[in-house]
Amino acid sequence: MLSERIGAAVFAFMFVGFNMTFFPMHVLGLHGMPRRIYTYSTVMGWGPLNLTASLGALLMACGVILFMVDALIALRSGALAPDNPWNAGTLEWATSSPPPNSNFLRPPTVGGREPVWDNPPDQPVVVGLRADVRDVLVTHVLDAEPDHRLEFPEPSIWPFVTGVATTGMFIWSIFNPWGVVYGSIPIFIAMIGWFWPKTPDEGGTQPWPIRHRTLPMPDEQPSPGGAI
Repeated sequence: MLSERIGAAVFAFMFVGFNMTFFPMHVLGLHGMPRRIYTYSTVMGWGPLNLTASLGALLMACGVILFMVDALIALRSGALAPDNPWNAGTLEWATSSPPPNSNFLRPPTVGGREPVWDNPPDQPVVVGLRADVRDVLVTHVLDAEPDHRLEFPEPSIWPFVTGVATTGMFIWSIFNPWGVVYGSIPIFIAMIGWFWPKTPDEGGTQPWPIRHRTLPMPDEQPSPGGAI
């Protein structure tokens, strides 16, 4: 675990440094200094506030370095953290640390805003989902009552390709405004590949799984908790 004392020092460095860095920039803007310039005349009177911002950035750098030192110390000789070292009450702390694949063997249900504190020992879990596919339970928005099961698509390369194309477009647009126009073409192609209907044995977005939906009829109550 990280050191609480060093963590407090890191917070102090980052808090003071952040405000020293960015608050003077607001004042400089009110004084007429444009953004993204690296040199200016001394007669403008912007020097002291820019020096203050630079010192604030130095403090933030010290905070980052101190945090990295703390992390290395904890990695080498720190105490092992338990599953819930801060006795938190939210669901992400209800699993082990490090968490297993998919976090939980069976998806849990919650009995309050702080399920780790509020759930009784016999709190029900979600059953009836398939283990051979990415089968998930979809609930109603307001009351979280079970609505239907939905089969998620298999892994696909297209989201990664879309992200790379988007990154390239933004970098290109920094140097040339036509980068937005021509850079949008590979993004459009990648998103077609992402959203194009796939056969069941392919990755990507699957066709709308009508056969997997078990929505109740207009006058029918939703299925109770558990298997659907």
